[in-house]
Amino acid sequence: MRKIYIKICSIIMMAFMIVGLCSGVSLGTMGRTGYVSAKTKTDYSKYSNIKCGFGLNLNKMHKKPSGTLASGVKNLSEYNAYYMDEKSAKKKNKKIYLTFDCGYENGNTKNILKILKKNKIKAIFFVTEPYIKSNPKLVKQMKKEGHLVGNHTCTHPQLPTKSVSQIKNEVNNCAKTMKKYTGYAMDKYIRPPEGCYSRRTLKVLQDMGYSTIFWSLAWHDWDPDNQPGKNAVVNTFKTYYHPGMMPLIHVVSRSDTEALPDVIKFMKKKGYTFGEISDFALRPGEKKKKTSTKTTKTSDE
Repeated sequence: MRKIYIKICSIIMMAFMIVGLCSGVSLGTMGRTGYVSAKTKTDYSKYSNIKCGFGLNLNKMHKKPSGTLASGVKNLSEYNAYYMDEKSAKKKNKKIYLTFDCGYENGNTKNILKILKKNKIKAIFFVTEPYIKSNPKLVKQMKKEGHLVGNHTCTHPQLPTKSVSQIKNEVNNCAKTMKKYTGYAMDKYIRPPEGCYSRRTLKVLQDMGYSTIFWSLAWHDWDPDNQPGKNAVVNTFKTYYHPGMMPLIHVVSRSDTEALPDVIKFMKKKGYTFGEISDFALRPGEKKKKTSTKTTKTSDE
């Protein structure tokens, strides 16, 4: 699993990290079977399935970066999808939201949780099915310490390459595994593997009750054998931080783990506070909270 995960991430993320690339070939060539949701009666064949990798146009002026929109998508929030807190960016509110991808465990998660607890910071961890099965105690700890635990699918596939029924199986089975192995319900947030998505996948996930979460800062950190180094990670934050930012951090990264205390210290020095994505990333049908002083529980417990 580790070798496959690294290989896939290395190939795709390098292409998508700075500038997203959209394929010109639609993968929605299947028949209508499997495209209609029994619950919502949505005809998914009407939604573009042109594969797109989420990418960013970063800037050094600490302003909102632009993100790559898939064909037919005018605004991510229409599908309860987000890559940053855009309202904070507009108002220049100094907020940062930590998000972690958990493809597999590499001995860093305990330290990450320890650092977050020490600094009284809540984050979200996106877990795959293999991660849950191999590390149920760590996932339980995440929940017990007040963090959100989101869905990162079972096998980490590019979702536009899957049928609607296959997407649902990837998501639902991961959530079932979460409940079975930890006793906790999966929080209804999902990060598409590799940031690969389409308008159709956004609609399917929205109909499933999920908010899709991307990121507004990323770097090469997913290969344990090719790490950027602690200083490089800290410098990435110093160079590209921006109001409402939502960095993508891989728990397999030793460099990220070593840099995390310094990153937190730097961001606090700049006047930033650490928030929870549930403060702004609404789930389908959810209304904006009147206040954000208390954490909203997003699991179905």
